[in-house]
Amino acid sequence: MNRRSFLKNTTLATASMGIPTIVPASVFGKNAPSNRITVGMIGTGRQGISVNLQGANLPAPLNAVRNPGLLDVKEAQIIAISDTDSWRMNEAKKIIEARYGKDAASGTFKGISAYADFRELLNRKDIDAVMISTPDHWHVPMGILAAKANKHVSCEKPLSMTVHQGRALVDALKKYGVVNRTDSEWRSIRPQNHAVELVRNGRIGDLKKIEISFPSDPTPVPSQSDMQIPKELNYDMWLGPAPYVPYTEKRVHQPFDLKNRPNWMRIDTYAQGMIANWGAHYFDVAQWANNTELSGPVEVEGQGMFPKSLWNSMINFHVKYRYANGVEMTCEQTPTSGASIKYIGSEGWIMVDGYPGTITTSNPKILTSKPGSGELDLSQTLWDKVDFIDAIRSKRKTQEPIETGHRTISISQIGLIASQIGEKLKWNPEKELFEGNNAANALLAAPLARKEWIV
Repeated sequence: MNRRSFLKNTTLATASMGIPTIVPASVFGKNAPSNRITVGMIGTGRQGISVNLQGANLPAPLNAVRNPGLLDVKEAQIIAISDTDSWRMNEAKKIIEARYGKDAASGTFKGISAYADFRELLNRKDIDAVMISTPDHWHVPMGILAAKANKHVSCEKPLSMTVHQGRALVDALKKYGVVNRTDSEWRSIRPQNHAVELVRNGRIGDLKKIEISFPSDPTPVPSQSDMQIPKELNYDMWLGPAPYVPYTEKRVHQPFDLKNRPNWMRIDTYAQGMIANWGAHYFDVAQWANNTELSGPVEVEGQGMFPKSLWNSMINFHVKYRYANGVEMTCEQTPTSGASIKYIGSEGWIMVDGYPGTITTSNPKILTSKPGSGELDLSQTLWDKVDFIDAIRSKRKTQEPIETGHRTISISQIGLIASQIGEKLKWNPEKELFEGNNAANALLAAPLARKEWIV
């Protein structure tokens, strides 16, 4: 049996049981660490450890399905990690060495290198690929430096802080020819890709409208007094390209904690709030369903609340987009809203409610429809980490290249700008510019203060 046949048959067998496809190392030849893709992990916080490293079982209604982490992918070998928080880094090191120790003849494993400065990790010639799981403001500088070091790149979403920044990352990845992936499991979750499949295959007629609801966010916190920097945190490196400001816990993350969402996600210097955090998921599948994943809308308007506090990311927003094909897309967040996406067509609708999602339709027969000859079939979509490692070995594009992720997060960014400007804006997705609005265009490339990190 050749490799292509094996992949197909394995996928068919596991898909029916709701089990994600993980390709055995034996498919690729001798199963030895020296034949694996060596990986360096940059960022070992909540997302880096609990999802990207260890993987996770999805919550109900798909709690029998596992999203594999890099430790689950036998064709990958993590050999180095880096973080600005030494406690988090040591926790990751213990987890990795314990997992690899189970497979070692001796029952123990030591050999994970830990670096306070990610550039030391990138300088290692024996690392093939990197997984970037840092705060958002670090993604682009690290991604570009990784590409220059000829490392294949998987990067957490949201990918960038500005449209121009995202384009610079895409251009660097293309220039150096490295395999790249937007690290998101959303396309691999069956209710999400099943809805896209049904929409693309015309089961609700012509797509007319997409309605997205984002979960509510915690109440913004007021400014906090300056605090002593924790001994385990290299705060200056954590800030990196961002302006220097005194340390306070509500700006960074809670010490010795890997369970709660970090505080920086709600501060516009380091992230862009829920329109970006959830938009990185929902705008991705929406673009996929609309067959515009390498383009974007042509018009945007919005409004939202910008808290005058330490946590100042936009909340309680309503943003509306229009595409050249006439499709309208709305997204909103309210104090009581949940997570959902609804596709409305000329002959019915499909809705995926919650995470990972329960799918409902205007007509139950839609859900039993199977792809016909020549139609889109997404039932065999690989999980994100599996896809990244297999793409490196196969010398192919990933299922969600960073170009796609850039186009996705651009939608969040132009929606945020429209809400800041308070005007309806015309967007040119080919040129990635607003037409006739210099004030809006100025926000596409908001500069970061510490120029030594601009690459």
